Amino acid sequence: MKRSSKFEEIAATLRQELERYSPGEKLPSSRALVERFAVSPVTVSRALAALTAEGLVITRPGAGAYRAQHSVIDTRAVDTSWQQFALTAEDQQHGEPAPRTVDASSVFASLVPPPPGVIAFNGGYLHSSLQPQQALGAAFARAARRPGAWDRPPLEGLTALRSWFAREVGGPSGGVLPSQVLITGGGQAALTTALQALAPPGSPVLVESPTYPGVLAAARAAGLRPVPVPMDNDGVRVDFLEDAFAATGARVFYCQPLFHNPTGAVLAPDRRRRITQIAHAAGAFVIEDAFARRLGHGGQLPPPLVADDAYGTVVHVSSLTKPASPNLRVGALVARGPVMERLRAIQLVDSFFVPRPLQEAALELVGSPAWPRHLRAISSALRERREAMIGALRRCLPGIAATVRAPAGGYHLWLRLPDGTDETALTAALFRADVAVSPGRPCFAAEAPAPYIRLSFADIAGTDEITEGIHRIATVCADSGIATGD
Repeated sequence: MKRSSKFEEIAATLRQELERYSPGEKLPSSRALVERFAVSPVTVSRALAALTAEGLVITRPGAGAYRAQHSVIDTRAVDTSWQQFALTAEDQQHGEPAPRTVDASSVFASLVPPPPGVIAFNGGYLHSSLQPQQALGAAFARAARRPGAWDRPPLEGLTALRSWFAREVGGPSGGVLPSQVLITGGGQAALTTALQALAPPGSPVLVESPTYPGVLAAARAAGLRPVPVPMDNDGVRVDFLEDAFAATGARVFYCQPLFHNPTGAVLAPDRRRRITQIAHAAGAFVIEDAFARRLGHGGQLPPPLVADDAYGTVVHVSSLTKPASPNLRVGALVARGPVMERLRAIQLVDSFFVPRPLQEAALELVGSPAWPRHLRAISSALRERREAMIGALRRCLPGIAATVRAPAGGYHLWLRLPDGTDETALTAALFRADVAVSPGRPCFAAEAPAPYIRLSFADIAGTDEITEGIHRIATVCADSGIATGD
């Protein structure tokens, strides 16, 4: 269970005591509060800042803190019923409705911290114990002192950071130039920019089936129609991909060739070049999402698709968020040719640029000796957690465990449930048992072929919690009559 910090405890105490003060009356001095609570002046300052942000306290430099005056709140009801029509009416384009669905439910659960006591098998980021928090703090401190750190950055991103991503993606051969890199506000922002840039509203976009729910949400919000392309244990089926391009006229294919979310699959070597050839023949782009490239469990990694792309077909998405912290929202788009100007223009209109202090901090982090040490540490930790989860599944849920493939990277296990299982009901029952999992249905652009759940082992305190979580799942399955034996 997360414990509140000292300044939060002090703020809570003062919040209760404010009722004793008249509006405008002065609170005890900071020195008096320091002595009373036996804390540092910084802690008291943070507590008062929290109350000030809530509008309960006002501070006057050199004079102290005072209870805020009572605000007059207009309590009249506002009739917003008209919005039901305004928000659901579809735009008419040439007599046909533009399909646009803004639905964040598929990604909401992975972003919201679980309640205390809930084992988060649905988390989308590293647990705080796996994040390089000390290195991040030092990086931000150094970045803030850099000359020009608070000046406006180049719109495409800092040259040094673009160069770093170019080396990371293109390899030592220099296959990617800094001019072919656009710094973005994380991987999700990069995906949204790419989808908006490459496909007009109302058009189809091909996706692996299953796929990352966040890309389905982003595509639908942009007015695009996701079309599923079947995959197997070696990645997307290239025979179906070719047929899908021909049948739909799509100009975009989104894929995750490495440590696919949710299945963990790695694209087979003989399919890599074939994908770009098929897309090029269709006059289409491939969006390559490399979200988990820095989350391997050990072993040699294949180069990104963009590194071997001879046509300028691949638009590559890279990010520092997953291997570092959900708050380090720094990523990159890599593209060759005129499409880069389109990507740059879309981002400029949408969000101007990525804040320079954030870019400077990212540079400080990846350039420090702590960065490669951190990557080795999370590789080992994720491998250990993967083995703990698979081992617990084999002991507690042997029938389901038989369908699971151990991924070579990333942090997901994809569990095929017995036919007839209501995965929505199971997910709700598990949450009541203090285990949060992700249902499989949101991972499919069309009807799901079978019931699934996705388990994440990244946002977990340790292997003991994994074992306990799987035990709870087994208990709920048994109580629900779900067959989990051999």
